[in-house]
Amino acid sequence: MNTYSSGVMDLSERPAPVKPLDDSERQLSAIFDQAQVGLSLFTLEGRFLRVNGELCRMLGRTREELLELRFQDVTHPDDLAHSLEAIGRLLETGKPESVDKRYLRADGTVVWANSSITRLENGPGLGYSVLAVTVDLTERKHVQDALAESEARFRVLAEASSALIWQLDPHGNGVYFNPRHQVLLGRPVEALLGAGWTEVLHPDEREEGVRSLMTAIAQREIVQLRVRVIFANGDWRWMEAHAAPWFTADGEYAGHVGIGLDIDEAVRAQEELLISNERLKLAIEGSGDGIWDWDLESNRMVYSKRAREILCLSGDEPVDPVAAMKQLVHPDDLSALNAAVNACIKGSAFTMEYRVRCPDAGWRWVMARGTVVARKAHNNMPERMTGTITDIAEKRRSEEIVWEHANFDLLTGLPNRRLFRDRLDHEIKKSQRTGQPLALLFIDLDRFKEANDLLGHTIGDQVLIEAAQRICACVRQSDTVARLGGDEFTVILTELDGGSHVETVAQKINDTLSRPFYLGNEVVYLSASIGITLSPYDAADAENLIRNADQAMYVVKSEGRNHFSYFTPSMQRDAKERLRLISDLRIALGADQLRVHYQPIIDLRDGRVVKAEALLRWQHPHLGMIEPERFISFAEEAGLISEIGDWVFLQAARWAGRWGARLGSPFPISVNKSPVEFVARLNEVNWPAHLTQMGLTGNSVSVEITEGLLLDASPGVSAKLLQYHDAGIKVAIDDFGTGYSSIAYLKKFEVDYLKIDQSFVRDLAASAGDRAIVRSIIAMAHELGLEVIAEGIETREQREFLAEGQCDFGQGFLFSKAVPANEFERLLCGNVSTA
Repeated sequence: MNTYSSGVMDLSERPAPVKPLDDSERQLSAIFDQAQVGLSLFTLEGRFLRVNGELCRMLGRTREELLELRFQDVTHPDDLAHSLEAIGRLLETGKPESVDKRYLRADGTVVWANSSITRLENGPGLGYSVLAVTVDLTERKHVQDALAESEARFRVLAEASSALIWQLDPHGNGVYFNPRHQVLLGRPVEALLGAGWTEVLHPDEREEGVRSLMTAIAQREIVQLRVRVIFANGDWRWMEAHAAPWFTADGEYAGHVGIGLDIDEAVRAQEELLISNERLKLAIEGSGDGIWDWDLESNRMVYSKRAREILCLSGDEPVDPVAAMKQLVHPDDLSALNAAVNACIKGSAFTMEYRVRCPDAGWRWVMARGTVVARKAHNNMPERMTGTITDIAEKRRSEEIVWEHANFDLLTGLPNRRLFRDRLDHEIKKSQRTGQPLALLFIDLDRFKEANDLLGHTIGDQVLIEAAQRICACVRQSDTVARLGGDEFTVILTELDGGSHVETVAQKINDTLSRPFYLGNEVVYLSASIGITLSPYDAADAENLIRNADQAMYVVKSEGRNHFSYFTPSMQRDAKERLRLISDLRIALGADQLRVHYQPIIDLRDGRVVKAEALLRWQHPHLGMIEPERFISFAEEAGLISEIGDWVFLQAARWAGRWGARLGSPFPISVNKSPVEFVARLNEVNWPAHLTQMGLTGNSVSVEITEGLLLDASPGVSAKLLQYHDAGIKVAIDDFGTGYSSIAYLKKFEVDYLKIDQSFVRDLAASAGDRAIVRSIIAMAHELGLEVIAEGIETREQREFLAEGQCDFGQGFLFSKAVPANEFERLLCGNVSTA
């Protein structure tokens, strides 16, 4: 029975006999004390009987201290149980035991040790004691722990790594593969152990792989391999392996350790990049661009064949780019090109258009693009630039043509409205800097439209070209002549010292444009209306100067044309009044401010009222009654004329229906239709349809147009007049004789009446010429089957002359002024004669 397991045997009742020390005991004591391992003798209850110096050093206590203690007092509590169990087994079996355990020093630090214990007999009947031989394992334990920690860390890293990590034995067989092998290769790690490493390599790489590994062993160096390895899905993927040989202490080769990285995507990307670069090169060369490559280290630039053609370079040797730029690049472009290249070197790509010298073609425009494609790793300095060169000579020529078309009038070659505005802005700023005034002239060719319509656009274009040349001849080269469009020109006179120069130029322009234009067999007589404004006196900005010059020209037109006029503040007031009337006119129709008055038309044979003319009036809330001569042009300008014209037509048609019903026969009312309204609404207004909807016949309304409208021989005008004729609507030519009268268009178009302008009727008594004109108009009209209406009859003498001359109808103050509808209705019922 193991009594030590339950307690320590008490030997106090059996004291050991004292024996004298003999020489052998003294020798044994010396060996005990000088031993290099810890020696101790302790009782079965654990009390130290004897300890040597090494054990004292090991446990950090004096001999006296240890002899006062038991081995239990210096044993780590966690190791005490298995220490007692070992002593129990020793006492029971008598066989020595070995115990790895921890001791505690006086300061509490731990000493790792191994104690070999042996049972000693104290003598017959005296029991046993225990001899312990203790070896300090602390340093070895630390080394083992460190090694174990290192191995554990390596294993964790290896097993967590996304790379392949392996170890080969001297025969090339695998002894360790991390788990990543199973993930990538699709084989259990156990299946790889003991197998040759070349089995997973592509057949084409096996021989080279073995050769590289043998070279690494011979030279004791790390080898880098790029090989294809078969993966789980059957694909061969590129791996980059780094393998290092290792050797035993005596220099024998012990195997290889290595790491492998999956570089398949990078390799394929590199291959695709090479292919892409070749394709790009082919595409660039195919597009006509050249390629250049600049080695900044050697300062040598290589050009592709196409690049050399563009730059007019001979040979195919690398060139010095700095020297080449100085020789090839236009001096005016060299500085900008150098700046662009330097900026690119510092970090940004560049695009630059510049000129290069070509021996046979002079200066050629090219465009270079470039970027830095390689930099040094340690200081980011550029090593290499590359880019393209493009021949843009044709592009430049096209851009110049586009720019000219955008900025110059194609017909006359003068600056157009856009370039005129740019130059005016520039000259205003220059005038403000220098203090010298400038003048702006607006020029409008008088009667150009009539000549253009009569003689055709070809003659009209020739007139404009020659007019432009004549105007340019009147000014200095530093001045600007521009065509704004149509027959409108402008002149900017700069660096003026006084107003006399402006008047001299304006008069010269009036004089030169008043001279006949001889164009083939045609002779054209024109004049010019010129408006003048000065900066900074009238205005200091372009918008106001343009408005001032236009207002001044507008006044010249209204005053009879063929002269010039300076802008005055009163013109601005008139213009503001005009704008105010236009603004008021926009709401006049909706505000019930417009009125239609009716003037009777008399049959000169019997004095009966047989027709009426509808005349528009504007009852302005503040200005009173306004005649149409004052606001019709504003309605045309504001785009209101069509809406107003339709309203007048509906009013006239309604009263024509009412009066026709009272008289028992159609009572026609004529409605003036402005050329602007007629042309603008060709495809929209359908007066015959309106009459049908109202239950009226076409002869209930007639239309009065001016001669100028018939000059536009467009198919649309002809179709509209034919539509009126077919619907029974009569057409009258108003103010006949004041325009470009022509029998030809009277025969060509469906016309029913001619209205003799009141300017001829007014002086019938005093002017033989007017009497002759009136007789001629009447006779011509009757020959053509037309009836004649004379306007502006104010005296009995005028009426009698017209009646004797067989004029069909007449209207004027002699009979009645235009009156409101209800008043006209009373007059119609009375049917006032021409008494």
